[in-house]
Amino acid sequence: MKNVNIIQAKYIDKYMLEIVFDDDKKNIVDFGVFLNTHSHPQYNKYKKVENFKKFKIENGNVVWGKDWDLIFPVSDLYRGKV
Repeated sequence: MKNVNIIQAKYIDKYMLEIVFDDDKKNIVDFGVFLNTHSHPQYNKYKKVENFKKFKIENGNVVWGKDWDLIFPVSDLYRGKV
């Protein structure tokens, strides 16, 4: 896969984001399965939708938390999976 970066992400619903990459590709990614099957204190706070919505784009990736508590490989997000 070529090197791509995330340039925009928009909250859609529940644990879903529409992600836009720098090659104009768009994916809707559902993070719900991951959050509901990977219990960890670092991740559990993002099961609350109000916390999940507090994502940001940094260094070409979508991240949660001041110290990147939650981050996924861009290549997975590009394929629409986590």
